[in-house]
Amino acid sequence: MHEETSLTVGRVNRVLTERVRPAIHSARMPLEIAVHQLPGEPIAPAEGLALDFTPFTAGSMWGPAWGTTWFRVRGEVPAEWGGKKVEALIDLGFDINMPGFQCEALVYRPDGTPVKSINPRNQWVPIDAVAGHTVELFLEGAANPVLLDYHPFLPTQEGDIRTSSPEPLYRVRHMDLAVFEPEVFDLSLDLEVLIELQAELPETSPRRMRILQALDNALDVLDLQRIVDTAGDARAQLADVLASPADASAHRIAAIGHAHIDSAWLWPVRETIRKVARTTSSMTALIDEQSEFLYGMSSAQQYAWIKEHRPEVFERVKAAVADGRFLPLGGMWVESDTVMPTGESLVRQFSHGQRFFEREFGIRSKGVWLPDSFGYSPALPQLMRRAGFEWFFTQKISWNQRNVFPHHSFLWEGIDGSRMFTHFPSMDTYNSQLSGMEVAKASRQFKENRVATMSIAPVGWGDGGGGTTREMTGKALRLADLEGSAKVEWKHPDAFFDDAKAELTDPAVWVGELYLELHRGTLTSQHATKALHRWAEQALIEAELWAATAAVQLGAEYRYDEFDRLWQLVLLHEFHDILPGTSIAWVHREAVEVLSQVLADAEQLSAAARQALAGDGDRALVFTPTSVGDGRALGAAELAHPQASASLAETADGYVLENDLVVVTVSASGLITSAIDRATGRETIPAGKPANLFQLHQDFPNMWDAWDIDRYYKNRVDDLTGASSVSASVVDGAAVVKVVREFSQSTIAQTIVLAADSRTVMLRNDIDWHETEKLLKLTFPLDIFARETLAETQFGFQRRVTHVNTSWEAAKFETSMHRFVLAQEDDGFGAALINDSIYGYDTSRDVDGDDVTTTVRLSLLRAPRFPDPDTDHGHHQIEVGLVIGADAEIATAEGIRLNALTTLVRGANEVGPLVSVTGTGIIVSSVKLADDRSGDVIVRVYESLGRRTQGELSIGFEHTGVREVSLIEDDLENARTGTALALKPFEVRTLRITRP
Repeated sequence: MHEETSLTVGRVNRVLTERVRPAIHSARMPLEIAVHQLPGEPIAPAEGLALDFTPFTAGSMWGPAWGTTWFRVRGEVPAEWGGKKVEALIDLGFDINMPGFQCEALVYRPDGTPVKSINPRNQWVPIDAVAGHTVELFLEGAANPVLLDYHPFLPTQEGDIRTSSPEPLYRVRHMDLAVFEPEVFDLSLDLEVLIELQAELPETSPRRMRILQALDNALDVLDLQRIVDTAGDARAQLADVLASPADASAHRIAAIGHAHIDSAWLWPVRETIRKVARTTSSMTALIDEQSEFLYGMSSAQQYAWIKEHRPEVFERVKAAVADGRFLPLGGMWVESDTVMPTGESLVRQFSHGQRFFEREFGIRSKGVWLPDSFGYSPALPQLMRRAGFEWFFTQKISWNQRNVFPHHSFLWEGIDGSRMFTHFPSMDTYNSQLSGMEVAKASRQFKENRVATMSIAPVGWGDGGGGTTREMTGKALRLADLEGSAKVEWKHPDAFFDDAKAELTDPAVWVGELYLELHRGTLTSQHATKALHRWAEQALIEAELWAATAAVQLGAEYRYDEFDRLWQLVLLHEFHDILPGTSIAWVHREAVEVLSQVLADAEQLSAAARQALAGDGDRALVFTPTSVGDGRALGAAELAHPQASASLAETADGYVLENDLVVVTVSASGLITSAIDRATGRETIPAGKPANLFQLHQDFPNMWDAWDIDRYYKNRVDDLTGASSVSASVVDGAAVVKVVREFSQSTIAQTIVLAADSRTVMLRNDIDWHETEKLLKLTFPLDIFARETLAETQFGFQRRVTHVNTSWEAAKFETSMHRFVLAQEDDGFGAALINDSIYGYDTSRDVDGDDVTTTVRLSLLRAPRFPDPDTDHGHHQIEVGLVIGADAEIATAEGIRLNALTTLVRGANEVGPLVSVTGTGIIVSSVKLADDRSGDVIVRVYESLGRRTQGELSIGFEHTGVREVSLIEDDLENARTGTALALKPFEVRTLRITRP
C-alpha cells in the first residue's frame, strides 16, 4: 500500500473508532438500576415483572453461570432532549467480539410487551417517552458463561449447571439514557462502507483513488470536537462516491436477514427457547423500522417454542409472516443432522415442519435450508424432491480441510438419480455482516461467474447474537448500487432460486454424498445419545405399525397426538449439535433422560397394541416388525421351536463354533481367527490377521475436540489382545464365548454368540469406559478383495472406493454407515458388519504378495474433553455382528433384524399383517395411519439393492383404493394407483390405502 493510501486508511479508521462511533449517542445520563437474582431456573415474564427489586450500582457484578437476573431501570427524559430521538444504552459486561456466546437480555415494557434483545453488537433500546416523562424498562438477563474463544477448547465444568461456578461472571458497565444522532450514525456507515470497499479494489484503480480522496475531504471538514454539528458536512463530501452506480456486470447478492440459532450447543435447550424469543423480538422490531428488510428463520421447533413460551412474541412474528417480511424457511422441524437419522426420521422432519408452517401461517417452504450440518447424505436429493421441495441451501462444505468444492450453484444428484438445485453462498458464511471483504469475496469466489451472476448472503449474528443489526441494513442500503461492489438486495430465497435457475439453464452436476472434510468425530462422540436416538427411532416406527394394525383390525384408538409429541422429541434431538455429540454436558445429560423416556413411552404404546391384537391366552406369539424374513412379517405367528443347535468345541488354541451355515474359530484370547462360509468353503479372515480386535488410539485433534478426528490419530495404536477371562458354553442352542478385557481405566465384557440358524456372529459388547482423549476401534481384517464398500444410508446404500487415488478419496478416512457396511468381491462373495448403535467406520486395502486384505474398522467410543469434559464416560452396550458370506440383500436383512427385534407375547390370536410385499429388494419402511387423521393407511416402501425390481403390495383389510402420495402424504398429480410395485434403484414410494 502506498504511503499516501496508508495514511488515509489509518486516519479514517482512527477517527471512525475514536470519534465518530462514540458520538452516535451524544448526551447521556445514568438510569436508576434495581435487580432481582433468581435462585433457580427462569420464570415467566409476568412473574419477572412482579418481583421485588433491590438497588444495584453500575460497575457491580451479577450473574452466576446459567443464572437469570431481572433488572429494572428507571429514569426521566430531560426537558432539553425534547424533539430528539432517545435510546437506552445497556452494557451488561459484554465482550464485543463474542455475540451469541455470553450474557444476553430481553427488554420488556412494564405492561409485559417485549421490546427487543440486548447483545454485544446491539446494546440500544428505543425509548417512546417524550421529554419530561418517566422511563421504566425491565430486562431478563441471562448469565450464560463464555465457553468458547477466551480459552478455546480447554475442558470446563461450566457446561452443566450442576457443576458450574456460583460466582458472578459479569460486571455491568453502564445503563444510560442517551440521545441518538442519526446523522452521525449515517456518517459512520458511509465511512465504514467506503473504507472497506477501497480495500478490495486494485491498489491504483481510479475508483479507489477517488474514494480515498473523498474520505480525506470528509475528514477535513469534520470538526472532531463538534462531530454532531459537522457530520452533515462530512457526509456531503462523500455523496458523489456513494452515488456512483455499480457496473452492469456486477455480481448480485440476495441478502436475507438471518440468525442461525443452534437449537442446543454451548447452552441447554431451555436457553435456546429464550435466545429465539430475544432474537425474534429484535427482528420484528427491525422489520417495523426498515421497509425493505426481510428476515428468514428456519426450524418449526423454534417457532413452536415461542408460541408456547412467549406468545406475545409469537403474535408479532405471525403478523410479520403475514406481511411477507418474516420468512419461515427450510420446511423442517429443526436443522437436523442428515447423515445419521433414519430415512423415516428425515421424512418426519419434513412432514412435521411443513405441517406446522401450514397450520400456523398458511404457507409451505419451497426449499430446504441447512447452512450448518456436518455433511449431507446422498439420499437427500430424492427425499427432498419427493417431499415437494424445489431447492437446497447449505454452506458448510466450504469448511473442507483439503479440497475446495468446485461449485456454488449446481444440481446435486442422489443415490437414485434424483437431482436438486443447490446453492452454496460464495462468501463462505451464514453470519454475514456485509463487510467489504465478504461482499468482494462473494463476487470473486463465485464458481459460476462465466454463466451466472448471483449468490445468497445470510446476514446477521447467530446463536443469540441478535440477528441482523441496523448497521447491517444501513450497509445494505449503501451497497444496493455502488460502483466497485456487488449489488446487494434484500430478497426472499425462493425468488433467488427462481432467478438462479432461470439464468443457469445447464448447471453442473455433483453426484453422491456431500462429504464434509472435517468434523468426522461427530459420527462417534456421545454414544449414549446416539444409541438411545437409534432405539427411539425404531421403537416409534414399531409403535406406529402395531397401533395402526390394532386400529384397523380392532377399531382401537390411534393416539395421533402422542405419536406427534414423541416424534417431535426425537426430531429435536437430531439437531446438528445434539445427535452429533458436540454439545455441552447439560445438553447430553438431558438428551439421555428425554430419549430414554421416549423409548419407554413408545415401547408402552407398542406393548398395549400388541397385547390387544394377541388377546388373552397362553400361546407364545412372535411379533415381527419388519418385512424381511419368514413367518408373519409385520404381524404375529406362533413361536416355532427350532430343533437345531450350534455346536461348540474347545481346542488347544481356543474354540470352534459352528452350525449348518458357518464355522468360526475363536482364539484363546477371544479373537476371531477364522470364519468359513460352508456353502462356498470361503475363508473370511486372512491368516495371521485376527478379527474382533479392539484397538485404542490417541485421539487429540488440532482444534475441535468433540467434532474432529484428525488423520494422524492412526500413527499411534494399542492392540487390546489381552483377556482377563475367557469362557465358553452352549446356551439355548447357541454357541457362546465370553471374554473380559481390562485396559487402562476401562473394561470390555464381550459375548460372542453364534446361533443355530445364523450366518452372523454376534458380538455383544458391554463397555465400562473411562478413557481420556482416546478412540476405540473394533477391527476386522477380511480376506476379501473389495474395490469398494457398501454402507447403508437412508433407504439404500452408498458405495465408497477403498483406494485413495485422489485427494477427495484420501480425505474420506472416516466415513458413515447406518445398520451395515459390506465389503464384497466382484464374484459376489462378501462379509458385512452390522450394528445397533454406531455410525463411523474406516476402511483400507493392503496387498502382501498375492494376498489382498480389506480391513474394516468400526468406531465405537471416543473421549474428547471439550465441550463435555466427561464425554462418553460410563457404561455402554454396543452390539455388532460379522455376517459371513454376505451380499447386499443379506447385509440389508441382517442389519434390519438386529435393529428391529421380534417380540414374544402371550395371547390367543395370530395376527395377520395389514400389508405384505413381494419382490426382490423391496422393503417396507413404515406402516402408519395418515397424518390427516382420516384413518387411511400409509405404507412406505423402498428398493434396497440399487436395482430395478417388480413386486406386489398385498393388503389385508377392506379398502377402496391405493394411490401414490408424496413423502409427506400430499396428493400428487397423475398419481400412480394400484398394488403393483415397479421400483427403480433405491426408489422410495409412499402409498395411501383408502379405507371405507
